[in-house]
Amino acid sequence: MSYFNAIVQGLIQGFTEFLPVSSSGHLSLYQYFTGTSSEESLLFSVMLHFGTLAAVAVAFWPTLWQLLIEFLSIFADLFTGKLFRGYPKPYRRMLYFLMLSCVPLLVVPFVQDFITGFSTDNSIIAEGCFFLITALLLTLGDKAVKGIKTARSMTAQDSVAVGVAQVLATLPGVSRSGSTISAGLMMGLDRSFAVTYSFILGLPAILAAGLLDLKDVVEAGELGIPLGPALVGMAVAAVSGFLSIKLVSYIVRSDKFRIFAWYTLVLGVLVLGIGILEQFTGHAIQQYISSTMMTAFVTVG
Repeated sequence: MSYFNAIVQGLIQGFTEFLPVSSSGHLSLYQYFTGTSSEESLLFSVMLHFGTLAAVAVAFWPTLWQLLIEFLSIFADLFTGKLFRGYPKPYRRMLYFLMLSCVPLLVVPFVQDFITGFSTDNSIIAEGCFFLITALLLTLGDKAVKGIKTARSMTAQDSVAVGVAQVLATLPGVSRSGSTISAGLMMGLDRSFAVTYSFILGLPAILAAGLLDLKDVVEAGELGIPLGPALVGMAVAAVSGFLSIKLVSYIVRSDKFRIFAWYTLVLGVLVLGIGILEQFTGHAIQQYISSTMMTAFVTVG
């Protein structure tokens, strides 16, 4: 893997992880057209995810710090008998609901092979369909009545809805941030809080997905990946991820979420059309782009 290849994938991962357009779908397309759909690319994708984890930690550090304090105080309250006394403080309620939103993810290990199959098969038809699902979810979220719920007033039903949306987002082409933010908006969450909740919820989800993929790579014995390009890719993913978090926060607050709905709609139709055409031409488009990109990588890298 060249440094140029690592930088390109780092940019794709960083920007599309948090922009509601699906990082897994874009990486799947990139790997399909460059002919890099392999165990090595899977391991590199895991490392890119760890880079975006750092972006979330930096962007939401004040909130994460408060959640950590509440998490540690739970044990103190448990031993002093204060755990179930009074109405929980907002950060304590947010912590409880984040945990509840993660419960639906327990089904993912049982369908992981099925999900991974969409990214590693030699077709992009499924990705095209999933991009269209993202467009639908973003449209519904954009048209939802503006809510006012925050950690102080959201309910268990709200957190479960966001958690289910996150499970759906394990499919390549369904945006995790887009689906969870949209679910939050449809459940009446305040726009800024919906963004914060979505991105913080993504921390354990991204970490768990990365560890599961890493487990598969280790079991397959495919750990040979150049350290230099991998570290550069992680750094690029972290910086671009931080910038995309700030961009999404601004766009959601500015009522311009529909921009991403139109983007994923056009992309979904285009990818679906190309995918169908590929089946009839014996992957002629993939072969042409792959050979062109590989030549560029060898020249630049």
